[in-house]
Amino acid sequence: MIYFLFVLGFFVLIKGADLLVNGASSIAKRFKINDLVIGLTIVAFGTSAPELFVNISASLNGSSEIAVGNILGSNIANILLILGVSATIKTLQVSSSTVWKEIPFSLLAVIVLGFLANDRIIDGASLSQLSRIDGLIFICFFVIFIYYIIEISKKSKNSGIAEEVSSIKPMSIFKSLTFILLGLLGLVFGGEWIVNGAIKIAENAGISKSLIGLTIVAVGTSLPEMATSVVAVYKGKNDIAIGNVVGSNIFNVFWILGVSSIIKPLPFQPSCNVDIMVAILSSFLLFIFLFIGQRHNIQRGQGIMFLLIYVLYVVYLVLTDGNKIA
Repeated sequence: MIYFLFVLGFFVLIKGADLLVNGASSIAKRFKINDLVIGLTIVAFGTSAPELFVNISASLNGSSEIAVGNILGSNIANILLILGVSATIKTLQVSSSTVWKEIPFSLLAVIVLGFLANDRIIDGASLSQLSRIDGLIFICFFVIFIYYIIEISKKSKNSGIAEEVSSIKPMSIFKSLTFILLGLLGLVFGGEWIVNGAIKIAENAGISKSLIGLTIVAVGTSLPEMATSVVAVYKGKNDIAIGNVVGSNIFNVFWILGVSSIIKPLPFQPSCNVDIMVAILSSFLLFIFLFIGQRHNIQRGQGIMFLLIYVLYVVYLVLTDGNKIA
């Protein structure tokens, strides 16, 4: 039953986020709140809800390996897997502001994570962890990012995230509240089932919780980003596809790890430094690829290269897992 709930948990989690976004957006539109504001708050936070609730459940269950692995694995999968798949479908054109501001900011997020998580290496402390103070630092960076997004969105006549909200029609207050309640219940129970299932799978299969968090849980909670990016590429809306991935990576570190570590400090395993390096490499490659071949474009060959690197990374995780059994 626990394995069935583990699989069901992903569906319930993603559907819960969708219901929460639709219900909250409907109420906001009923009160004449601007589509852009709804998009930057309810929709943006809603698409990060799966990772957030899995992390909260994992940290409360004392499974910090799943919490940290989920974020690092999601960030790596977002670039190497999701952008890899998207670029093989169609060449992705990237706007200048994304190239010079948002991608470097997502790279900064992982570098800051590397510094704050390595107390043992930097300060000679007996334990490395993401403390509540680290969480507050993450949230401060997150506030700066939100301010930046609001400013550039005001200057943009066609905001992809606002366009996404414009298709949502107001429902009755009762139906909207029902959607919000069902969405929250789906997020809570889905997150709990996924974490419990991941722990059980790790115990029974003799593999580490870190491996489960970096692969199955990370990819599963990134499914909304995958669906959004692929659909955006088919519709020719490259800015949404790229912005969705880069924005999600920034949200994951500064918002989700920030909230998670404030709720309960997260012990950090030194072996996770390899995953941080892969996350940094992924963001750096994304930036460099935009200046190779067609300027400010991610081409099909580069997308295939992303996918190959991701496969090699997963193979490495499996082969080295015996050294970090939880």
